[in-house]
Amino acid sequence: MKYDKIDKTLFIKNRKNFAAQMQPNSLAVFNSNDIYPISADSTMPFQQHRDIFYLSGVDQEESILVIFPDCLNAKHREILFLKETNDHIAVWEGEKLTKEAAFETSGIKTVYWLQDMEKIMFELMTQCDTVYINTNEHYRANVETETREDRFTKWLKDKYPAHSVAKSNPILQRLRSVKDPIELELMQIACNITEKGFRRVLDFVKPGVWEYNIEAEFMHEFLNNRSKGFAYTPIIASGNNANVLHYIENNQECKAGDLILIDAGAEYANYASDMSRTIPVSGKFTKRQKDVYNAVNRVKNEATKMLVPGTIWSVYHVEVGKLMTSELLGLGLLDKADVQNENPDWPAYKKYFMHGTSHNIGLDTHDYGILTEPMKANMVFTVEPGIYIPDEGFGIRLEDDVVIQDSGKPFNLMRNIPIEAEEIEALMNS
Repeated sequence: MKYDKIDKTLFIKNRKNFAAQMQPNSLAVFNSNDIYPISADSTMPFQQHRDIFYLSGVDQEESILVIFPDCLNAKHREILFLKETNDHIAVWEGEKLTKEAAFETSGIKTVYWLQDMEKIMFELMTQCDTVYINTNEHYRANVETETREDRFTKWLKDKYPAHSVAKSNPILQRLRSVKDPIELELMQIACNITEKGFRRVLDFVKPGVWEYNIEAEFMHEFLNNRSKGFAYTPIIASGNNANVLHYIENNQECKAGDLILIDAGAEYANYASDMSRTIPVSGKFTKRQKDVYNAVNRVKNEATKMLVPGTIWSVYHVEVGKLMTSELLGLGLLDKADVQNENPDWPAYKKYFMHGTSHNIGLDTHDYGILTEPMKANMVFTVEPGIYIPDEGFGIRLEDDVVIQDSGKPFNLMRNIPIEAEEIEALMNS
């Protein structure tokens, strides 16, 4: 892996916290992701399932984690099953985790090779009453591919139909949404790498560059700083492209007078950053562009202050909508009649700001978190208001990643990334 070794105490704590939420005499199983084929002998780059990574730090394919806190045999309370490495694999693919390296990574002492899994699982299943399966219940999930986890669950339920079944996901949603200090350090590194990429781009952009040139500048900086690359498919949207919320073609020329909406963030050690900035191709905003820009920035700053313990996500979005309505009135994009006659289910401001303001971020860009429950300290949220004006040929979004504090305003992991319009102009013209 490109990233520096992570302190295994993180994964030891995570397993302890998960086990504390399990039913008596129960067992939980977590699988790695598959390596997904493209065609012929080509595959997509491997991405580890975030749940097994969160609980073990193991970042390779064909791995299984078992947690069985009440097992009478103490050595089987935590088990890793790994693909056995050998000289042939070491030459052709690079060495996989040895049993010793797996312990150093995860803190798990009992490591078996994968070929022993069914035999040992039979022994474990005769001793437990309930098995926790790991289903994807994220509110944005839309999975059409059968995963390795899905196949394992089918096998397990078919082979052991008399066992009760419980769900890991509600436990993980709550645990993963509140970050450990070690996780916050990793996310800060991801944000620092994103900052380096953005400063590089500010020095690079001028009329005539192409959106994909800008994407390449980010990637250069990310890889040079031990990141695998983008945490998600980047948006480099010049001119009216910014009014397509998930524009990812990044194949147009950036023209004088236009703005470029950049939504890009580096990953580091599987942790995501998520940044949005909007910059002028020519290095200077027009008066109208700057007025809209500053309106978005004001909404972002005020919305950030609301991210405190106890806040309910849905209530927060209503309040942000009021801030945005006021700014749109000031910009002349709405009038009082628009607001008085608005549909409560689709308020007037939604014409220009149609997406949500914040989402959890962590191991996933849209990370785990139960949005109907109050916010807690050490949750990390994006703050990303925007105003999109197709009739005027530009859209503006600004986004930071912030950590909710026990008291006071959130801590901005992107506090050092330029955002004020004047600073952007100064850096682009230095």
